[in-house]
Amino acid sequence: MEEPGGGNMTDGQKDIFGTGTLRSLPRIRDVKRRRESSWDRTGANNDFVKIPAGKTHVVAKIKGAGCVTHIWMTLRSNDVNYLRNNVLRTYWDGEDHPSIEVPIGDFFGMGHGLTKNFSSAPLAMSPEHGKSFNCFFAMPFAKGARIEVTNENPADELILYYYVDYESFAALEEGIGRFHAQWRRKNPCRGIDEGKMDNLEFQGVWHHAGSSKNLDGTDNYVILEAEGLGHYVGCHLDVRNLRMTNEWNWYGEGDDMIFIDDDEWPPTLHGTGTEDYFNTAWCPTQEYTSPYHGVILSGGPNWADRITLYRYHIEDPIQFSKRIRVTIEHGHANHRSDDYSSTAYWYQLEPHKRFPKLPSQKGRIP
Repeated sequence: MEEPGGGNMTDGQKDIFGTGTLRSLPRIRDVKRRRESSWDRTGANNDFVKIPAGKTHVVAKIKGAGCVTHIWMTLRSNDVNYLRNNVLRTYWDGEDHPSIEVPIGDFFGMGHGLTKNFSSAPLAMSPEHGKSFNCFFAMPFAKGARIEVTNENPADELILYYYVDYESFAALEEGIGRFHAQWRRKNPCRGIDEGKMDNLEFQGVWHHAGSSKNLDGTDNYVILEAEGLGHYVGCHLDVRNLRMTNEWNWYGEGDDMIFIDDDEWPPTLHGTGTEDYFNTAWCPTQEYTSPYHGVILSGGPNWADRITLYRYHIEDPIQFSKRIRVTIEHGHANHRSDDYSSTAYWYQLEPHKRFPKLPSQKGRIP
């Protein structure tokens, strides 16, 4: 039978995957609802698992076809850097290399090793003080899924509560991408020596930008590099302002540049500035969250200290058929030397390009 806007599907496949919108809720689908959680198998109320220092806990090991629809977690540890020292990894369909490899706090939408109440469509941190983590990205698989949390702190154990909600199918239709997430950091980004530059020239203010130009994007901060067929669905970017000055110290003015497939220069998607890519304006100092974009942390006075911004391409995914390179300047023409980290989210058909090695525990500390 021919599905509207799609290819041929058998009766057994019809609407198996679903769409998850309010409009689709009346549609009855032939799937089975399942859950893996940390409930106390003894019947007592110790509904958590303890992960010793240096050990891995398999949160879910699922056979067959299905789709993870929701993950909830909350953690407790004596380790002040537990959100960066504990790593979430997932493997789809028996693959050898993870499709998700992200420090656990960053995976759920915010960096800096912090938690804070915020909400977006795919990710949220909920009370108390943002320590309840939720992910609603759909994560399909055809032959099985394995989700793990590794406690990479050498001394402190982790207490972990979790739900993994999923649907079980008879089979997964063809052409469904697998979910991926990758964490990166550059601390500090390679900027320039201010020398005797006027502050406005260094900052790259549009009416005083001097002669500085970026006409290749070579030194941009890289949020994502992937190869294959798929679409990028967004990121959060975490900046720590490392420039010590009493002068105007806005961290932005960095254009987003997204190179798709065979792009050289200019890229297919060239933006106009840091806050513009994240759908805000005029050097924001206010915190704001919405379904697809927001500012979870806006920095202190004069944009000092820590900033977290997010942009999710849920309604406007960015497709690639060979490769994609998602980048952003760190300051105008890459002038600034701040601490940048990010988590990128995307779907693609397997196999995926193996991720760069995750920075060491020391390299992840905020």
